Amino acid sequence: MVKVEIVDDKETLSRGESPYSSPASSRTGSSASLASVESESPADESFLDRLAALRDIVPPATRHNIATRAAATAAFIKRTGKFAGNVVWVLTTSALLVGLPMALSLEGEAAVMEQEKAMLAQGGSSMLPSGSLYPGGALPQGQSAGGLTPPGF
Repeated sequence: MVKVEIVDDKETLSRGESPYSSPASSRTGSSASLASVESESPADESFLDRLAALRDIVPPATRHNIATRAAATAAFIKRTGKFAGNVVWVLTTSALLVGLPMALSLEGEAAVMEQEKAMLAQGGSSMLPSGSLYPGGALPQGQSAGGLTPPGF
């Protein structure tokens, strides 16, 4: 940090000294003068304050280029993430709306086929070719072989 002091030129010029010269003792005893210099960093200065002070080292044009590239990269990542989220959404909803009902119908059809195989293995071949739903061709009481009649008739 730079400390600015106001130097009164009238006092120095009236004594005949140059404002740019240093006293003789400081010319000969450089180690003593360095030892007397105190550290100017305040104790309450944080790491972020020191990092912010480094901003002055980087030229403004370079800082602008870095900021522009960082903003462009962040925008690209945001667009890519949004696109990937939309793709995942479309695939998920398509799987739920198309794939799930189709899988359930295939499973139901497989269960029916398995049941037909079990009935063929158990009852023989006379059951299905005759067209009768009842084993052995027997009809319940009161029904005719002419077709289906609704209940109550």
